[in-house]
Amino acid sequence: MLMIIVQPPRALRVEMARWAVQQTPKVRTCSTTEFAVPAHLFTHIPEEVLAGSVVDGQRYISPDPQPEPAAVVAPGPADPPQETLHTAPDNPHTAHTTPLTTTPDTTTPDSAPYPCGACPREFTTQRGRDMHRRQAHPEVD
Repeated sequence: MLMIIVQPPRALRVEMARWAVQQTPKVRTCSTTEFAVPAHLFTHIPEEVLAGSVVDGQRYISPDPQPEPAAVVAPGPADPPQETLHTAPDNPHTAHTTPLTTTPDTTTPDSAPYPCGACPREFTTQRGRDMHRRQAHPEVD
């Protein structure tokens, strides 16, 4: 049976739980913050409970278009790196999210390459070389 993983925001978890136990059969939880909803019941979840939820690793967007308030942007310093969600696409039944933080690329094209030392590969960053060595040559470390 295809399950859709719904993670409601903290403020709506109790409402989601109330809806879940009224279903036949009851909708079960798959973690302390997520519900495993059978696909045929997903369309029956009240819109106000889904608002702000994460569904199978993606932010829920209502099919009913709501006008967005105009945002006022004040000039200031650049925003810090944003957290994004990465979902394992291989198995939609057990989609779990892993937070990834983007980091600015500080390499320059004329930076010295970082050789592996255990094979002929060269890397533009020390971090890339170190990750390669841990994964490809664990016996060297």
